[in-house]
Amino acid sequence: MGALPKGRALVPGCGSGYDVASVACPERYVVGIDISEGAIKRAIQLFSSSPNANHFIFLKEDFFTWNPTELFDLIFDYTFFCAIEPEIRAAWAERMSELLGPDGELITLMFPIGDLIDGPPYKVSISDYEEVLCPLGFKAISIMDNELAVGPRKGKEKIGRWKKIIKNSTV
Repeated sequence: MGALPKGRALVPGCGSGYDVASVACPERYVVGIDISEGAIKRAIQLFSSSPNANHFIFLKEDFFTWNPTELFDLIFDYTFFCAIEPEIRAAWAERMSELLGPDGELITLMFPIGDLIDGPPYKVSISDYEEVLCPLGFKAISIMDNELAVGPRKGKEKIGRWKKIIKNSTV
């Protein structure tokens, strides 16, 4: 899959914080946000004494209204997209575009790929992501099966890497 970008990273809908703690390192400061106070309390309880605890923070925030002071070099969406109602996916893409720095990368763990009637989680497809990201200038750098998916999820997860393509203007 290649190395993850260094710098500032965001994990929206971070839940119990496992992804936040696992990608945090001296070269990558990670902000995990979740609207659930219970999830944030659990994340703090689980990871506050972690050896890399000074490389991440958990905040109770609403992804759609939160205004951080700096943009991010990496946003890792670990099934956050499938947890929101399909009607607000365009707003999700807008926020991703607003929060990601000019050379930033968006990584999406796409699940569940396949048949699912109700949600959350809501069924997703690669075209669901393309439909909302491409009009905002995002281009898929790679989309591949998640080789690390756990047993029952094998073949139902994909990992997408997306970059915002800045069009050069001619003067």
